[in-house]
Amino acid sequence: MKKEIKALFKDKPGLKIKSKEIAKKFGLINDHQIAELKHFLFQLTEENFLEKIGKRYQLKLDDSQKLIGTLQVVKQGDFGFVTLKENKIKDIFIAGKNLSNALDCDIVEVELTNVQKGKNLEGKIISVIERGRKEIIGTLKKNGSYYFVIPDDDKIHHDIFIHSKYLNDAKSNDKVVVTNVTWNKNQPNPEGVISEVLGKSGLYDTELATIAREFNIPFKFNKKTLKEAEDIPEKISKDEIKKRFDLRNQNIFTIDPEDAKDFDDAVSVEILENGNYKVGIHIADVSHFVRPETFLYDEALQRGTSVYLVGKVIPMLPEKLSNRICSLVPNEDRLTYSVIAELTPRGKVVHYEIKKSIINSKRRFTYDEVQKIIETGVGDFSYEILLLNKISKTLRSNRMKKGSINFFSPEVVFKLDKNGVPIDIKIKEVRESHNLIEELMLLANQIVAEHVKPKKNELEFPFVYRIHDLPEKEKLFEFSRFVKSLGYSFDPNAANKSKQFQMLLEEVKGTEEEAVVNEIAIRSMAKAIYSTENIGHYGLGFKYYTHFTSPIRRFPDLIVHHLIYNYIEKDKLKKFTNEELEEICEHASAKERNAINAERYSVKLKQIEYLKSKVGQEFHGVISGITHFGIFVELSSTLAEGLIRFKDLDDDYYTFDEKNYSVVGKNSKRRFRLGDKINVKLVRIDEERHEIDFILCE
Repeated sequence: MKKEIKALFKDKPGLKIKSKEIAKKFGLINDHQIAELKHFLFQLTEENFLEKIGKRYQLKLDDSQKLIGTLQVVKQGDFGFVTLKENKIKDIFIAGKNLSNALDCDIVEVELTNVQKGKNLEGKIISVIERGRKEIIGTLKKNGSYYFVIPDDDKIHHDIFIHSKYLNDAKSNDKVVVTNVTWNKNQPNPEGVISEVLGKSGLYDTELATIAREFNIPFKFNKKTLKEAEDIPEKISKDEIKKRFDLRNQNIFTIDPEDAKDFDDAVSVEILENGNYKVGIHIADVSHFVRPETFLYDEALQRGTSVYLVGKVIPMLPEKLSNRICSLVPNEDRLTYSVIAELTPRGKVVHYEIKKSIINSKRRFTYDEVQKIIETGVGDFSYEILLLNKISKTLRSNRMKKGSINFFSPEVVFKLDKNGVPIDIKIKEVRESHNLIEELMLLANQIVAEHVKPKKNELEFPFVYRIHDLPEKEKLFEFSRFVKSLGYSFDPNAANKSKQFQMLLEEVKGTEEEAVVNEIAIRSMAKAIYSTENIGHYGLGFKYYTHFTSPIRRFPDLIVHHLIYNYIEKDKLKKFTNEELEEICEHASAKERNAINAERYSVKLKQIEYLKSKVGQEFHGVISGITHFGIFVELSSTLAEGLIRFKDLDDDYYTFDEKNYSVVGKNSKRRFRLGDKINVKLVRIDEERHEIDFILCE
């Protein structure tokens, strides 16, 4: 019994429990057994293994055994989870009442309560060891003679009190940066100091500066970086042209979105005498201008990626490079790095070359222009475009046969007025013209990665791969249960899981639940990342894959240009160690995730701004999430997501059925499931809290 008691407390450090509760756990019922239990509890207390506080026993912990971790507050501050430094215990659930004076991202000490919340132990925060956020951004408001900052991030669940002497000339409705946040347990609100005023809340430039600051994205370039860019000559030297594969007389053109400013890829095609196709994928040679041990290189590395906010790009490279000398604009000589592949009519690569080149783009196409040519067969370079479209369809078909999965994440396109106010939202349509370019870029990326794969008796060359791991079994079973609740099937035990995904995604294509099924499918997957260790790309079904085709906007592509040139030409300019590259991979993966979050946040703000004039209107939507406090609904027309709160479902008392992804009425047994189609009325927009509230339309 003594061993069993010790095991109980070791498995759950921080557990506080009464002797009668231990007896119940062990199934002890007679007086002799309970007396024996109490004897061993006393003995373990004397041995300093346990300590007794009131009637409860707990493991006696030294400082190294305390439960310390990072708090992650769930939106609206209703509850949170603490991820422990020592991951022997799953994340600890913290109810809203037990958050104490802790804020999102704080390092905290936790004490377990005698409760289990689902799969997680429950606890309460007993102290804040370190504040996680050095800055909090929000809007300054005046309430009587008091000033408060309402945080932009709804995970910061309390307004921050600002003493008038710490306003730093900020006025009510200014967007501000708050630092030196303190919060003693006896204070009703945290307190802080305004360190910077970003501008008047609601203005477009203020909004962009706020998002950049919120996500720690540099908004302005270093002066030394800009000077270095300005010193680069725009004219290409004759010596450089002589070194390059000259393709200036070929029919090469770009295909990009209508609002694109930087064109980093161009394509070409011709039919060879043997009936095969010669396809050229020509990528801006940014590596010629941005070299290691320069300010341009260092700042591009620090930024990691361009960030595409609604109506604004925060570029990875200064404008002179990104929009001018590197951009493959029409009728101008441009330096490129080309992948030229010979393909059979069935899409098999029989030969390829990877060469530094010079091109002169003959035409700048938009996706819409190319789509029109595909549909009508008429227009500039229609012969080449129709041929490339045919090739891309073959490549796509081959890819799908090999197990590639085409996930679909719908995107919205905003039409903004001159002040950046959204006047229309449309869902982006993915058409053949988009697929044409996508398949050619995938081809180039695959060829470059394959080229450096270790040959017989060769050491592995340090390289940057784009990898995607296999999905976890537990997540696949969860996904299977979810789609079954919608009336679809997915076998998580199938040998060919890729085929299962393909069949399911094809089945939901065009349905209203397509977006939700795709979103949950993507969540069940591992995240694609950059790595020096190649494990293949599960989602694409490729054994070797990298990013080579977007060096103007992604740092990994730029480094791959340097690496492939080093590998092919045995260039001595700069040798990268595996350790250096792994550090770059981790940094680039983190910057990519951060950029995605910033872009999503930007979209959400514009959706809210667009909908604020539509309060009272009815919309059609799909249930996109279900929690213990309400139902999230994604509108079909704008993809904006809002909440139906349980308190606004006044026809019954509803409970959350987590196992079946639904909520159920206690009396009526009425059920709302993830993926259900419903009609809602927009009743409230809170721009400061970034909240959209709906009620159900009967």
